[in-house]
Amino acid sequence: MEPQPAQSEIAALIARHLTREGPMLPILHALREAYGQIPGAAPALIAEALNLSRAEVHGVISFYHDFARAPQGRHLLQICRAEACQAMGAAEMAERLLTALGLDWHGTTPDGALTVAPVYCLGLCACGPAALYDGAPLARLNAARLAQLAGEARA
Repeated sequence: MEPQPAQSEIAALIARHLTREGPMLPILHALREAYGQIPGAAPALIAEALNLSRAEVHGVISFYHDFARAPQGRHLLQICRAEACQAMGAAEMAERLLTALGLDWHGTTPDGALTVAPVYCLGLCACGPAALYDGAPLARLNAARLAQLAGEARA
């Protein structure tokens, strides 16, 4: 497990964004960029700085798939879980991949190479099943292509 940053570091990062209009998303993006995740102490510090409840901050963090609460692998595979992709077999493909890797959703391979996470609609509904691999959109996926991506990530 990676060490968590000091609360003073997190507070300083938050402070740099307080003058922005609508600062919560810029703060969360800056935290993700700095630490690769939203550190455990951050929601309470953000809530205090923005005069919001912790529940409001948690709601934003949990709504957006970019704001992981745990370290992610060197590569991130986000598989669409929306209805159109599921109708094209995404759920079964994802389940096969997760089983083959021995992971649950949001899990990272033991070598730290790949995290597999759900994402809810990428806007590629006509080209499903779809995914993002390190931010790049992929369309018309099949089980073989997912396995290939996982292999490349771990190579």
